[in-house]
Amino acid sequence: MTFEPDALKTLVQRYLDTVVNGSADDVAALYAEDATLEDPVGGGEVHIGRQAIAGFYKNTDGLELSTELLSFRSGGTEAAFVFAITVGTMRIEPIEVMTFNSEGLITSMKAYWGPADITQL
Repeated sequence: MTFEPDALKTLVQRYLDTVVNGSADDVAALYAEDATLEDPVGGGEVHIGRQAIAGFYKNTDGLELSTELLSFRSGGTEAAFVFAITVGTMRIEPIEVMTFNSEGLITSMKAYWGPADITQL
């Protein structure tokens, strides 16, 4: 199974929009039940399963956020993209790599970023 690039871009944009406008549970619902999330890669725990992933996103509940897709690439069932997320006066520009299942749910997400990718506004 492969996705057309536009279909994957739509799934990524849905994710970015849900991060801004949805709850932690709304974002977690975009993931498969047994999905994995590593954010940032090499920076700690790998969250496994929808419940653990919802716990990760609870950190953003109630915060004023905005996102902007800056660059997008895809192949097969995977997408890699650079985006900006602004949280208050902090802007982070991670590279994320996501894999999707045939239902369009995220099966894995890895976010690559560190202190050098954070700008104080």
